Amino acid sequence: MIVVTGGAGFIGSAFVWKLNQEGIDDIIIVDRLGTSDKWKNLVNRRFVDYIHKDEFHGRLEADRLPFDVGAVIHMGACSSTTERDADYLMENNYHYTCALASWALKKGIRFIYASSAATYGDGSHGFSDGDETTKKLRPINMYGYSKQLFDLWALRQGMQNKMAGVKFFNVFGPNEYHKGEMTSVIYKAFHQIKETGRVRLFRSYKPQYADGGQRRDFVYVKDCVDVMWWLFNHPETNGIFNLGTGKARTWNALIRAVFSAMGIEPRIEYIEMPEGIRNQYQYFTEAKMDKLAETGCPLSFREMEDSIRDYVAGHLQTPDPYL
Repeated sequence: MIVVTGGAGFIGSAFVWKLNQEGIDDIIIVDRLGTSDKWKNLVNRRFVDYIHKDEFHGRLEADRLPFDVGAVIHMGACSSTTERDADYLMENNYHYTCALASWALKKGIRFIYASSAATYGDGSHGFSDGDETTKKLRPINMYGYSKQLFDLWALRQGMQNKMAGVKFFNVFGPNEYHKGEMTSVIYKAFHQIKETGRVRLFRSYKPQYADGGQRRDFVYVKDCVDVMWWLFNHPETNGIFNLGTGKARTWNALIRAVFSAMGIEPRIEYIEMPEGIRNQYQYFTEAKMDKLAETGCPLSFREMEDSIRDYVAGHLQTPDPYL
């Protein structure tokens, strides 16, 4: 069995889609569905069973799983960059991951986990995924810190070369719909355009960036799961790796691509950024992809415009937008 934690979430369910595409359905989904619409990400997917994350953790502690596990793809976490409950993030994102990684490695099970580009904080240390840089990073929100703590734990334990960690940059694409305020700007822009014919972007508060000129490394979820599939099939490849396109693009270019995909002339309005997030805002992210490339992993990322066109025309504008 392949265990996918966060398997009903955005990237987790996309990876289940990838597994299904490859003819694999011996999958256990571990998640907490609650009252959200995450369950809709599972409707089109094939898997054996769903287990609540707390029940799964209890079974791990008792070493009483009723099935053999071939791999653990650990995408489960609270991914809200504005989450203020630090104790919850410590338990859910950090301690849970430590327990799961320890169990998997003890049993010789392939372990792939989600880290985050949020660990890079304000970017002052650059965006290298080298281990020495990882030790220097200072995240600027609690979510990023919870991810950084596990990366540091893996390094202290000497486990980073026994598993694969993936630092996702700005991922967008189908199955993100349940994420509320944490959905991508592409998704939000699509609906703003449908409702108002225009898109609102935050003003810049740094003179070196024009309004809408802030730059991020936007990466399509379908490209992400292709890389994850390669890592899944190459258990000899371990370490902490960035996963972005390696090419930063502006918010303005992103929004123009959404308008273009919808066949509408662009109308962009710049608004004030809430003061509560101004000190946590990343003006620039760009993944350094050399480390992953050197493993032999084929890195073939679509152009942002092509990805957005596929997302809009192939999903958001269809009756069933899910993978």
